[in-house]
Parts: sequence; structure tokens; C-alpha cells
Amino acid sequence: MQTTLDPKTETDESRRINRIALTLPMRVEGKDDRTAKWDEITRLKDISPFGAGFTLKRPIKRGRLVQLTLPMPRRMRCFDYVEPQYRVWAIVRRCITLRNSDIESYFIGVAFIGKIPPNSYFDNPAQLYEISHRAEEGLWQIKNAQENPDETNVPKEDRRHSRYGIPVNLTIEVIDINGNVLKGEPTVSENISLGGASVFTSLTVEIGSYIKVTSSQYDVSIKAIVRGKRMGPDGIPRLHIEFIDHLFPLEGIEL
Repeated sequence: MQTTLDPKTETDESRRINRIALTLPMRVEGKDDRTAKWDEITRLKDISPFGAGFTLKRPIKRGRLVQLTLPMPRRMRCFDYVEPQYRVWAIVRRCITLRNSDIESYFIGVAFIGKIPPNSYFDNPAQLYEISHRAEEGLWQIKNAQENPDETNVPKEDRRHSRYGIPVNLTIEVIDINGNVLKGEPTVSENISLGGASVFTSLTVEIGSYIKVTSSQYDVSIKAIVRGKRMGPDGIPRLHIEFIDHLFPLEGIEL
């Protein structure tokens, strides 16, 4: 909800922070790993010098970094005042599924962090970050996110996705860069969330491999990336996967 201030009491700082509705065209770019890039053309919903809101056709994890390119008004910029296009890096603060459309889409809210990302991003674009403080010039400073942060005071829709120990029948298929299936198998999840899962497997799959996850029961096919693998105490290997082009429809599961 956007707060409206009395013009007589509104300060210069509050005017700069408040987001305004502005439907400028923009490009959003991100990486799933060091080699796989994606980009999408969309339009702003609202913006301030320090953050923005827009919609995408794909979800992005809270804490992930993206780069925005847009013809931002110069009075709202924090750098590159004479460039025709403003290129700014941002941290994702919220990702909400939009239900009022036949086309699956997501509202993304971001906070601007500056002209360049931290060096750790180049080593691992999948690294998650969190805000540490706001610098004197107004842009947000970030640090590596904790593995298990305390999100008690974080709104439910902004929390990291909770995993549920639910066995869901799935088919996983390893795919190449062109989407061709290399190998696959039917399996079941050990646990699952909106944004990822742990699945049992007998396949030899490397971290960073892309897979297609299909559930006929929930009528969904999702592209995913392998983020980790481990051997369970029962001697069965597990893959830890992140869904990258859709969220899993947990609404259809009895939790």
C-alpha cells in the first residue's frame, strides 16, 4: 500500500523515496548460473530512485540480483545522469504470483544497489543476498544472505519458500541447452516447495545441470536447475533442484 503525504509537510527526502506510478518500458536481465543468461522486456509499475516494481513471466527468488535497463528520468537517478539508458543492479525483495490473468505472471519488487554487482556475483550468480543498510547517497548496500534467516517479522508473501515433506510423483528429464532430453526417470519428491524440491534419483547428474520436472497429477512442467546433490542415510541419492521458470502449484496439495 502506497502512503500519500501532505504536500505541506513532505520533505525532499520523502519525495525521493516514495514510488510513483510510471509505465516505462524496461529490460530485466539475470543469470541462473555463470553461463545461462535470460532477459525479458516488460514495463514498470512504479519506481523511486531506490527501487521499482514490475511484472515478469518468470519467478525470481527473494535475494537474487538482476540488472535493469530503462530510460529513467534524470532527476530520479543516482548516477549516469547523461546516459540515454539507466542501467542499475537491484536485489529482489518480493515475488508474488498474480492470479488475475490467464497468463502466469509475477509481480517483482526490487531495491537498487548500484552500478555494479559485488564480486561474489560473478563467481556465483545464484548467490542470495540481503540488505544490510542504505548508503548516504540512498542506494542499498547488501551482504550474503544467511542460510536459515529469522523471518518472523517478514510478511508471509516475502519469506523464503517453506518446504513440505510431501511425496509427489514426478518425472525428471535431463535436458541440454536446446531443451533436448538426454535421459530421464520417474521419481518422487522427498520434500517440495513453491520454488524447489529434493527428489530421489538413480541418474548421474552434475550440479548446474538443467532438468525438466513434470507432474501429470498437477498438470505442470517446469524447468529447473540442479543446485546440489547428496547421499541420504538410506543410501539413495537426492538432487536439490530450483524451479526457474514457474512455481510449483502447491495450492493443489493438501498441506
